Amino acid sequence: MSVKKPQLASAIRFALGTAIGVSATLSAAPVFAQEAGAKPIEEIYVTGSRIGRSSDFESPSPIASFNRDDLSKSGYTNLQQLMEKQPFTGNGTFSTRGNNQDSTANGAASISLRGLGADATLVLVNGRRVAISAFAESITTNFVDINTIPVSAIERIEVLKDGASAVYGSDAVAGVVNIILRDDFEGAELTAGGGWTTESGYDEVNFSGILGVSGDDSNITIIADYFKNTTLSNVERDNSDGGSLGTANHEAEGGIDARSSRGYPGFFVVTDGILEDLDGDGTFTDNKDVADPACPQGNVNAANTRCFFDFGPFNLLIPEAERTGLLVVGHQGFGNGLEVFTEIAVQHNNSIAQGAPTPLDEESGMTIPANHPDNPYPGATSITFGRYRVVDAGPRTWHINTDNLRGVLGLRGDINDWQWEVAAQRARSESEQSGGRSDGWVRTDFLQQQINSGAYNPFGATQNPQSVLDAIATSVVRRGKSDMTAYDASLTGSIFDMPAGAVQIAVGAEYREESISDVPDDQFVRGLIFGTEAVSASASRDITSAYVEFSVPLLKSLELSLAGRYDDYSDFGDTTNPKVAVRWSPIDTLAFRASWGTGFRAPSLAQVGLGPSEESQFFKDTFRCADQGISAEDCDILDYQIVFSGNPNLDAEDSETLNLGAAWQPSDMWRISVDYWDIKQEDKIDEVPFGFTYAQNCNDQASTVCERGTPLEGDTLGPLLNLNSGFTNIGEQSVSGIDLGANFATGIGPGSLNIGLEYSHLLEFERVELNSDASGFVTRDLLGEYEYPEDRFVLTGDYALDTWDFYAAVNYIGSFQDTPDADFDGVLDFDTVTTRDVDAFVTLNLQANWTGFEGLTLSLGVENALDEEVPFAIGDGDADTFGYVQNIHNPKGRFAYGKATYRF
Repeated sequence: MSVKKPQLASAIRFALGTAIGVSATLSAAPVFAQEAGAKPIEEIYVTGSRIGRSSDFESPSPIASFNRDDLSKSGYTNLQQLMEKQPFTGNGTFSTRGNNQDSTANGAASISLRGLGADATLVLVNGRRVAISAFAESITTNFVDINTIPVSAIERIEVLKDGASAVYGSDAVAGVVNIILRDDFEGAELTAGGGWTTESGYDEVNFSGILGVSGDDSNITIIADYFKNTTLSNVERDNSDGGSLGTANHEAEGGIDARSSRGYPGFFVVTDGILEDLDGDGTFTDNKDVADPACPQGNVNAANTRCFFDFGPFNLLIPEAERTGLLVVGHQGFGNGLEVFTEIAVQHNNSIAQGAPTPLDEESGMTIPANHPDNPYPGATSITFGRYRVVDAGPRTWHINTDNLRGVLGLRGDINDWQWEVAAQRARSESEQSGGRSDGWVRTDFLQQQINSGAYNPFGATQNPQSVLDAIATSVVRRGKSDMTAYDASLTGSIFDMPAGAVQIAVGAEYREESISDVPDDQFVRGLIFGTEAVSASASRDITSAYVEFSVPLLKSLELSLAGRYDDYSDFGDTTNPKVAVRWSPIDTLAFRASWGTGFRAPSLAQVGLGPSEESQFFKDTFRCADQGISAEDCDILDYQIVFSGNPNLDAEDSETLNLGAAWQPSDMWRISVDYWDIKQEDKIDEVPFGFTYAQNCNDQASTVCERGTPLEGDTLGPLLNLNSGFTNIGEQSVSGIDLGANFATGIGPGSLNIGLEYSHLLEFERVELNSDASGFVTRDLLGEYEYPEDRFVLTGDYALDTWDFYAAVNYIGSFQDTPDADFDGVLDFDTVTTRDVDAFVTLNLQANWTGFEGLTLSLGVENALDEEVPFAIGDGDADTFGYVQNIHNPKGRFAYGKATYRF
């Protein structure tokens, strides 16, 4: 049963009871006093602006912070796991989960604040930009790969939950994630840990070491990190309705059969000189779609024209990965406030991606001689491939190797009461996806030769000899590179005094050069390899920026912040963005804040420089079905190719952000904050909706937008081969919500208790886009729709007792409606059709820590302690065809882990 909105209060009460109960059962009588051993709420230095504050309470913009202790107690071994659980993230957070070998950023992960996408979230390291991933996510979304930043190297994470283009420039539409690295470490520390899922064979191991040496006004900190995980397959996990995630057919749970029409056995177009009325519409034809006679009864459609293939068992829930990193952070003072600093980071990542065996369709143009020794169609004069899959060659496997290098060198110092800094940065990310001859890659020309000679048998799901499979195999490689060179200079200080205090200013300038290239294997370009969504891209730009920020104390209790930034892009032009923020604290324990600003997101380099690139989409070719006398209801849902190309004439997306909030801190033990936020985007870059493109072009056999093959005899429309699409500034978005944060710390018995809550409620998520016939625009309400739950929260409880520390976290993701395209006809209808609910998902994490031996910390924990299964979802016919929503829910299951840290 779905968790309905009225039940949210019950869910919160359950979560509170769980978190508090874990702690309360460890103590006798509560004592609400700091003297009884309570830990005061820690103040954390934040960088929500270029003028630093000491905490979220003192900031005019909302900020969430995570220190090393928070990271350790979460139990997560990478940033993606931590960030996707936070209520302020949402749709668009990308990870390796559910990776099935599409040509995307395999092995990488991103952050999407407010559900606006990874390209609307700016990720910084020590306040500076880093190189984007060499490969784009979902073909065109450029992002910073957070898998390149080892958790062991992180001192804290600061999330500015407010638009910040006036301070940081492009991409800061939904906010900023600033990752602060460890430095000034003295001594040595070693950490070793590992974990495993209790219901499958998946496991992880990680090791890290840190060494720090200090001298006179100097320090060098060296951090080494290693992480490895094995593969977890979808067939090892189920959804909440009892269906396996390792299948694409979920009819038994009330879903759809999304098995591929590229089958094994397959179906063929047979000409035998005999006129037949196969579908009973009174039309007799000679060319016929005919399923292989060996197609099992459960795999063939009613008309005996399709033989379906379940690609689900080949899908990897979590692919094998290995990451090795080295970080060096150092500084050396020269007296008089002058200091040189440097950061050098090197990261090497290995991972895999796997897809089902090579699929072939009508576009391959492959034929089978009528005299083939295994021909099962007597009297055939010609046979061509309809749809077939080379299963005996094995699944297609990518091996992904990514190398990241980042170096920063700078000077900083003081002149009287002014602080200045200049720095240069060079960053590069290089990725290579390769597949060997034993990794399932098949060339169609080699296959055609073996079929013509009679050596390869495509009929009857035959396992062909290894010598023949070797003859059709090939090796492939895809290479990507992202480069960034940047220079920055800044100056901060006080310019004059006012009665309420000094007016502070921060000014700065930046220059950077960016470029990307994504080069597919030439065999893809020549059309010799089918079934892989080949991507190509090449683009570069340079950006010049200048900014200024003021902090003006109008009264002792009233601060005005003003910021403005100018950015000049070599490829699309310039933009100026202001921001105004006010903080009013009528009493010491209460503060009100408000901010308004404009922002922008430059077209990604992938959106500008994309070459012809492909992705798959399941929908119904209703025009061809109608041409063949098949009703829309009986029309098969099949997978088709959509081909995209970049648009160098794209404009930047504009945005406007508003935040209104209050923070109350009556004592060191309490902190409560509430914020209303509102983000509006215009000229949003989006794909031309494929449903619109289909409706406008696919009822025309001669269309160059909707490419079709040769019609069968008696038909007007041939099989759909490619649907060509692109990108344009076509959309608008309005998003708003309420965030609630609370922390409570007190002494209970001999120990101390800390309870934290981060809650986000989505009030509005509206998108303006073209309607299905392009006659105008339509406003679609995404609130509570597919991938857009209204409510999310994380509730934590931490009880410290002498050498023991016990931690619990409840993660809640609310329910939302299923299937954005209810009838899978290519036209989104979620705003007019009410479908089933995807249930709420609640998981519990537990951890215990012991520090009874000097320098040693031992941790034992479990994620998803109750082994909750992911809610069943019919899916969207695109990424989600396995019975769950992979961008929102993690089906890894119960994961137990242990970790030991020794400092000496």
